[in-house]
Amino acid sequence: MTADDDARFGDESSSASDTGDCGDSDWAASRRRAAAQRARMLRERQDAEHARAARIIGLFLQVARDEGLEPVALRVRGYSGGSARTPLHGWYLRADETVGIDTQGRFYILSMPLSLSQRLRGVRPESQPVPMTIGEGGRDGDIVPLRFALDRLLPDWEERSPEPLV
Repeated sequence: MTADDDARFGDESSSASDTGDCGDSDWAASRRRAAAQRARMLRERQDAEHARAARIIGLFLQVARDEGLEPVALRVRGYSGGSARTPLHGWYLRADETVGIDTQGRFYILSMPLSLSQRLRGVRPESQPVPMTIGEGGRDGDIVPLRFALDRLLPDWEERSPEPLV
C-alpha cells in the first residue's frame, strides 16, 4: 500500500466507525468511479477496433475497385423468412447474406424483423460500426474474422493492397 492508500483507508475506517455510513458512501463512490473508468476504457478499445476495421475495409475497397469487383444489390432478410430490397449496393460478407458492406465501406446488419409493408416497399438499414470479428457473441461457427470474410470475396486481396494491413 502507498502512503495515500494508508491515509485513505485509515480515514475511512475511523470515519466509518464515527458516523456509521460515511465509509459506505466513500466505497460506493469509489466503485462508481472504477465502473466509469472501465466503461471509458472499453469504449476506447472498441473505438480503436472499429477504426482499425474501417481502415481494412478502405484498403479492400481500393483493391476491389482496381480489380473490378462488381457490387450487387443488397437485400435485407426477414427473421421469419422473406426479404426486402434496400437502396444499397455492395457485397455480402457472409454466405447467409446477413451482413454486408456498401460501396462506401459502411457496414450493415441485413437481417431484421420485416412487416408486410417493408417487404413491399423496401427498407433502409442503419449502418453500424465495422467490427473486426463478424458475429462476435453468436453461436460457434457463426464467428468470422473480417479479413477472412473479405478474402472470400476477393481471394488474396491483401497481397495487392496499396498498404500493409498491420
